[in-house]
Parts: sequence; C-alpha cells; structure tokens
Amino acid sequence: MASHHACVLIPVYNHERAIVETCRQLTALELPILLVDDGSSPACARVLDELAARPDIHLVRLLRNSGKGAAVRTGLFAARDLGFTHALQVDADGQHDVEDLPAFIADMERTPEALIVGRPRFDDTVPMHRFICRYITHVWVWINTLSMAITDSMCGVRLYPVAPLTRMLSRHSCGDRMDFDTEVLVRWYWSGQGIQNRLVRVHYPTDGVSHFRLLRDNLILARMHVRLTLGMLMRMPSLLARRRTS
Repeated sequence: MASHHACVLIPVYNHERAIVETCRQLTALELPILLVDDGSSPACARVLDELAARPDIHLVRLLRNSGKGAAVRTGLFAARDLGFTHALQVDADGQHDVEDLPAFIADMERTPEALIVGRPRFDDTVPMHRFICRYITHVWVWINTLSMAITDSMCGVRLYPVAPLTRMLSRHSCGDRMDFDTEVLVRWYWSGQGIQNRLVRVHYPTDGVSHFRLLRDNLILARMHVRLTLGMLMRMPSLLARRRTS
C-alpha cells in the first residue's frame, strides 16, 4: 500500500493573535504544520518565527503580501518539496472545528487521489451578508461545472493531493487572492479528478480579522466567474458527457 504523508497547511497574514492557539489545537492531529507567512507585519512575523522553532512546524515566508491564493500555492509547492503527499489547508483564525478534521485524514486514506472539500456547517456567528454572497458563488460554480459535485467552493478547509495538484498549478495558477479557493476546485473538476465533500463546523470569531476588500475582491471574483464561464462553454460537450455517465 502506498504511504501517505500529510501536513497541515496554514496561510497566515497578520493573525498573530490567533495563530498560536490555532496551532495548539491542531497538535491533536499529530501532523506537521506548514505555515506560509504572506508578508505579515513584524509583530506577526515574530510570532511565526517563535512557532517555527518547534520541530513539527515549518515556515515559508513571502517577502510581501501577495494574497491568500499565492500563499496557498506557495505552500503546496513547499509541501511537495518537503515530501508531503497531502496537505490539509486550514484557516489561521481558528474558525474551523478541529474535532471535524480527523475525518478528512480518514477520507484521504480511503481515497488518496480525491480532493476533499469542506462543507461548512455554520453556527449563528456567521454574518448574513457573507452567507448570501457565498451562495451566489456556489450557483456560478454549479453553472461552470454543469454539476453540483462541489457543494461549497469557498470553505477554507480542504485536503489536497499534492503531486497532481501542483502539476495542475504549474499550468494554471488559479489566482492570487480570494479567487484561488474557487478556481482551483473548478479546474480540478474540469480535469476529471474526483471531489468529495466533508462537513466541518465553522465559527466566526468575534475579534476575527477579515482581509476581504469589498471592491477589489468582488471585481477579482467577477473576472474569475467570467473566465470560468468561458472555459465551461469550451468544455461543455465533455462536461455534459461526464454528467450522463456519472
């Protein structure tokens, strides 16, 4: 049986107040942690340096803030170079319930070739405008894949098979900012690879730091949806054929 060697991948940008507790909780998984510093402030960088002194934590640093997508992509290539076969992406602010994460690792052992995507189970801390905006993106993803195989394309928890995904990212970067999470799943589906959905409880911290910029990021997402819709039209015959045989 093939050996699977997973790590936890966390993109970090100015989450110095949350990242220590997030890492502490994640020790329950008994997996190495790979932190990607996305050009954080000196205060956050010092906290990450202290964490990286631990033998089970690796740190990769981008010299300037490049966006969540760039940080995750950098982390995936670093995970490949470090010899990890899978990377469990988790947000830095601790909003995801750690007790739900072992199920992702169990899924990996059963279907190591699949990309396993978090399907959020929100509590009453979720801002309503975020909840509504997510479903606008979900509808576009269902259109762009001609499928409902991806139940949520914006959840920050997903388990990536590193080798095939980095090969895909060498051809398609999938964006540098908030567009990455959605585009990487659509392009993975287009490539014919398997996707599984796994429930994860999500709590929005009251003192959480949001890096979403309303105008900039909505424009980025709008351009992404146009690009993906054009890609869907080019792939429509194969997507319809896949739908008929699934």
